[in-house]
Amino acid sequence: MKRMNKRSWVSVFANDNSALIPEVWAQESLMILEANMVAANLVYRDFEDEVANFGDTVNAHRPTGFVAQRKTDTDDVVVQDATSTKVPVLLNQHLHTSFVIKDGEESKSFKDLVNLYLGPALTSISQALDEVVLCQAYEFLGNSVGKLGTAPTRSTVIAANELMNTNKAPIAGRNMLLSPNAEGSLLDIDNFVKVNESGDGDALMNANLGRKFNFNFFMDQNTPSVAAGSTTVTGAVNLGAGYAAGSTAITVDALSAAIAAGSWCTIAGDMTPQQIQSTVGGGTPTQLNILPGLKSAVLNDAVVTVYTAGAVDLVAGYASGYAKAITVDGFSVAPKTGQLASFGLTAGRYGLMSTPTTTSILPNRPLDAAQANDVVLGVGPAGQYCFGFHRNAVALVTRPLAQPRPGTGALSYVANYNGLSVRVTITYEGRSQGHLVTVDLLAGVKTLDTNLGVVMYA
Repeated sequence: MKRMNKRSWVSVFANDNSALIPEVWAQESLMILEANMVAANLVYRDFEDEVANFGDTVNAHRPTGFVAQRKTDTDDVVVQDATSTKVPVLLNQHLHTSFVIKDGEESKSFKDLVNLYLGPALTSISQALDEVVLCQAYEFLGNSVGKLGTAPTRSTVIAANELMNTNKAPIAGRNMLLSPNAEGSLLDIDNFVKVNESGDGDALMNANLGRKFNFNFFMDQNTPSVAAGSTTVTGAVNLGAGYAAGSTAITVDALSAAIAAGSWCTIAGDMTPQQIQSTVGGGTPTQLNILPGLKSAVLNDAVVTVYTAGAVDLVAGYASGYAKAITVDGFSVAPKTGQLASFGLTAGRYGLMSTPTTTSILPNRPLDAAQANDVVLGVGPAGQYCFGFHRNAVALVTRPLAQPRPGTGALSYVANYNGLSVRVTITYEGRSQGHLVTVDLLAGVKTLDTNLGVVMYA
């Protein structure tokens, strides 16, 4: 009788049962996303576990203040209403990253797939969220300290703190997000980081700035840091006595081309972003009318640098709320990532995300107002735009996305935690012979109170 030996099967690959389970991917996504965010973790967050759709409006709540009353022993207390102001926030930021796991790659363990695909995918979304939040700094230009192109000092930080105090921003919960260059400048100041002078041992041990002058300091690589290289034209101040701080009408010479209203400029000695409202002199401008006006006095012959504007390039124009890339023309050099952008003389200020080109830009949020064809697109000056803020200055609102309907062949799961919601959807792609994985979330951003923030130029 022939004996049959039982055969043992040994897996060749380090398979993991969670390799294509959307619940596991979603939970892992949340952990990676939160770990990589900086700015988005520090602002006011509004979250409810209610499924929402792109374009829905959510009312975030901002508590109103109370007024202290005076009484004597015989008086009753004066009761005040505990109310809050509703701030409508559009859920118009549907951020996603998609990738395909080929059939031959499914044998890899979940750990391998996280390192190979999921980590980079979530890093891209966390970077986008940080850019969305940090570019809101441009709505706070009315509160600013320092000068573009000049390294921040201890005095600059003190001035930022003083401005926040003047605006009655709460002391607890203030943060300052620094660009890498600005952080390097402050770390190089002895009395800013020495333990015996700063009172913060963490600064010396971990080479970070910790909490100083009522700010918690963080370096964020997504802090707007606009490199030089934009197309510019230069002229000079033309007044022997120069101009005092606060001046808004500047006589100039040596400008040999017409300047579009809505363009941005800097003036040596002041070095803060100034938007040109109008000019005198046509093709050879002799006067620039600027806002918000000089923050520092400037001398005669101070160099005036005007950043060449582009324009919207779509005959039909763009509707309010338009959320995708905008076609532009008029640029011979591409605008920079993180650069300030504005349409005409309207109040909205945006930052540019992704990688702008000479023909396409992506603002950090959908359009606040409709923009017609040929509307001037002004781009802001080069430099660092560090952002100090109380958490209630900006709101980031997130909501869960709906899962695909049963029977569609899609595996999907939504994970919610700590004010964030991430959806992971997995479908099979016959053409590419692999599983398509999409990680996405729905969010909206809104400035709540410009008195609670400050821009520190560097």
